[in-house]
Amino acid sequence: MKKDDNDMLLKPNLPLLPISCVASSIGVHPRTLRIYDKCGILSPKRTNKDRRVYSLNDVERAKAILYLTRNLAMNIAGVKMIISALEVAKVKPKDYIKYIEKVAKNAKFDIEIQKSNIEKTAKRGRKPASK
Repeated sequence: MKKDDNDMLLKPNLPLLPISCVASSIGVHPRTLRIYDKCGILSPKRTNKDRRVYSLNDVERAKAILYLTRNLAMNIAGVKMIISALEVAKVKPKDYIKYIEKVAKNAKFDIEIQKSNIEKTAKRGRKPASK
């Protein structure tokens, strides 16, 4: 690859996207991304007017966070630990989900059982539908 070709590539750490675009592209409410920022698991750059601007790496990280919370039923504390471990292991954000799936498989972590547990947990505390 020539140097000129490399200049045309999009840099994954370059903050480009506003919160609304990122939220709609990954299927969450912007408030969810604000919560992730407040918890310290997804901290995008800020503009001079203090608006969040996300890079492609931030988007990949957000997708990994959603995977951990939705598919593996992890809480924020667990997500923080996993994201930190991924950074220490120097895994690229675009490979986060693939790496997590590999680790889960090696740990014999059954995703189908997790999905079942998520459904059971979601139903707790709800009143049965009246007939």
